[in-house]
Amino acid sequence: MSTVNIPRLDLNNYTNGSAEQRQQFSQDIGRAFNETGFVTITNHGLSKQLIERLYEQVKALFAMPDEIKAKYEIPGLAGQRGYTGKQKETAKGFTKPDLKEFWQIGQTVEDNDPVKDIYPANVQVEELPEFNAVTLEIYKKLEAIGKQLLRAISVYLNLPENYFDDKVHNGNSILRTLHYFPIADPDAISDDDVRAGAHEDINLITLLIGASADGLEVLTREGSWYPVKAHGEDLVVNVGDMLQRLTNNKLKSTTHRVVNPPRELMKTSRFSVPFFLHPKSDMDLTSLESCIDAEHPKLYTDITAGEYLDERLREIGLKK
Repeated sequence: MSTVNIPRLDLNNYTNGSAEQRQQFSQDIGRAFNETGFVTITNHGLSKQLIERLYEQVKALFAMPDEIKAKYEIPGLAGQRGYTGKQKETAKGFTKPDLKEFWQIGQTVEDNDPVKDIYPANVQVEELPEFNAVTLEIYKKLEAIGKQLLRAISVYLNLPENYFDDKVHNGNSILRTLHYFPIADPDAISDDDVRAGAHEDINLITLLIGASADGLEVLTREGSWYPVKAHGEDLVVNVGDMLQRLTNNKLKSTTHRVVNPPRELMKTSRFSVPFFLHPKSDMDLTSLESCIDAEHPKLYTDITAGEYLDERLREIGLKK
């Protein structure tokens, strides 16, 4: 377990720190992303009150009757906006779907960027106007935090600090509110039934706002599962496959999962809210020349972010 490097980093040291503090933050996040692909972030700017408001609304959303939620499931959008019903998503390589339902919020373009015509509109919950407001606020704040983290990563990779800025401006990012629903009959659950099967994220980085219960585990290099726990309101941040491809595996998109709770807690819910930070679809994910050498030959074919997202959505069953 001593090899599991999931440091707790203070974002304020990067956004408002001295040159030395900023450089140290970049090296610390880069080293962790190289070794385990995970960090936890404190002093990120999300208040405890805002997080509590968010979770109140998320719980209210999933407490609505299934027939009400079902009217927000939009055919043809591959789950990218609105509601996705129970057991609709299956982790790559698994045959049984995850024990969850979720709601997704996408980008709101507020300038004249032509990408606005490409994105579907967000679905508004008529019954919960506060849900619409708080998730939009959370989306914008997490997007801004993500941009700062990518700047720190750019420094670690010896790229210009603003390398990712134009690529993620109005990017195809997704805020997902998740409900791992109660298991009415725990005796009917087999080892193949899991809250979220072992997987890697698709995007550049993922920012997770805590969770209402334990369960997140990361696969170590030694092949064992290690529980990831955040302090209070800390964010858990991990590398996605797009960033791994771009860096030719220098930064690790580490396998993780959400395990079922102990049998006595299976009849309880678990809620979590990850933000999947995506670039625009036309971003070139061709591996950086600086990450390729004789010891690290190029591992991936060239592909755009949009092409890669489309491929992965088909693999997990959200797109036909």
